[in-house]
Amino acid sequence: MKKLSYIIAAVLFIAVSSCRKLDVPVQSQYTTSNFPVTQADFNALLGTMYSNLSSTWGITYWRTQELSTDEAILPARDGNFDDGGVYRQMHYHSWTFDHSYLMTTWAWGFGTGITNCNRIINLIGQSPASASSKAASVAETRAMRALYYFFMMDSYGNVPIYTDFPVASPPATQPRAKVFDFIESELKAVIPLLPAKSNSSATNTLQYGRANKEMAFAILQKMYLNAQVYNNTNRLNDAVAMADSIQKNPNYTLDASYRSIFLPNNGPQISETIFAVPYDQQIPGNQFTRFGFFPALLPYYTGLNFVSGSIAMSTTPEFYARFNLQGDVRNNTWLNGPQYIPDGNGGWTNQPAMYNGSQIVITAPIILVPGKPFDVGNTAAAQAEGVRSIKYYPDPTYTQTARLNGNDMPMFRLADVLLMKAEAILRGANATTVNGVLQTPDYLVNLIRKRANAPTVSGFTLDQMLDERGRELSWEGWRRNDLIRFGQFEKEYPLPNDNLKMNTDPTRRLFPVPSNELLLNPKLVQNPGY
Repeated sequence: MKKLSYIIAAVLFIAVSSCRKLDVPVQSQYTTSNFPVTQADFNALLGTMYSNLSSTWGITYWRTQELSTDEAILPARDGNFDDGGVYRQMHYHSWTFDHSYLMTTWAWGFGTGITNCNRIINLIGQSPASASSKAASVAETRAMRALYYFFMMDSYGNVPIYTDFPVASPPATQPRAKVFDFIESELKAVIPLLPAKSNSSATNTLQYGRANKEMAFAILQKMYLNAQVYNNTNRLNDAVAMADSIQKNPNYTLDASYRSIFLPNNGPQISETIFAVPYDQQIPGNQFTRFGFFPALLPYYTGLNFVSGSIAMSTTPEFYARFNLQGDVRNNTWLNGPQYIPDGNGGWTNQPAMYNGSQIVITAPIILVPGKPFDVGNTAAAQAEGVRSIKYYPDPTYTQTARLNGNDMPMFRLADVLLMKAEAILRGANATTVNGVLQTPDYLVNLIRKRANAPTVSGFTLDQMLDERGRELSWEGWRRNDLIRFGQFEKEYPLPNDNLKMNTDPTRRLFPVPSNELLLNPKLVQNPGY
């Protein structure tokens, strides 16, 4: 949760027009006499693209990627937490082009994301500072713009490409393959100018939460692993090469403790974090305790000062069933069954956690009330339905007024890189030798398994990889991306007493262009099926 001061300062900067207002004139507090010149000036300017990332990635964007899968579910409770059907529609893939999450995500990605990056590049270009002093800040901004474009390409497919600010006319929709090529070329162009993680803790603290070489390699690895989906090409050997590029940096190692990666005091000291989104109670975004923590347990978690949680968000029984490996520490990231008082060190005592005179028992099945759409009711037993995640362990400094967690959220980390490399090899890429060791899928997966104290593997198969990624990366925002690549995004997980059916049309692998964007920009083209 180590934060950069420039991120906080950046919140004071001007709001940026959304993608639907690309033709507005440049307006800022800058004049010819006070354009950014020093590195501190540039850091403050760049802060807006990071504060914008944190504002939505951990909430709205995350929900589009997880609630549309088996990994997260948010049922209603006697009508509470239905919120106009937004969670229900995510679960059943019944969203339309006016779904609030999809409208917010588009505006976030293009308006306050990409457009803001274009604005920053424009301002840096007008600065009287020397070209050499501006180059690193422009490269960092282009890398972040590429990240936003990756999110938009992955979620919406065919999207507009624009790099100018202001834009003379609304940009037209471009084929997904062309967007892929643009992102790839941008990242390759800036990698030589980006910093790499060093062996200096002071330097890494200053760079924490900012774009670096390894973040660019990780984005490219995601793109190459999914290239068959994005542009119908085989880039698997390139995916392995990107992993090798990251592994060549000896400053990245798997953290000794899986749990430490996600604790409220996580930060630049985590050795495997490549790029994280920092959070604290002044940076909105991480709300997992509020949305996923069972409120009857609050009195037993020392230091939790807020009054109630939402009792709503959990996981499906089918997804939880994957946490079945003996000794696997990742099993402890979920609350299920009889509950006991925590010991303060990540374990539990033998003292039962009580509610209304009875021990609290969380149950995996999510049983709907007959006749109510996606609703489990609101009895004490219904409140306890659904296994809860404590992967982002409750922050003891959490307060009811702030309603935020201080756990930073890793977006790219070494464990994911190793699993992607193993998957690429299982799909046909060539295994490579790193530090004198031929890195086969068994070798790579066992690095992850040994850290988790889980049984090691022999003869690991592609069919097993999706489950392994689920165990390692649960609730980290990659489930939709994984399911689509494995051809399982349309797989149904019926709930007892369910009177609704999932839309299994493959066109749902892309979200629709929001209706308001289509009205404001006639050059946009709606995705098939909407």
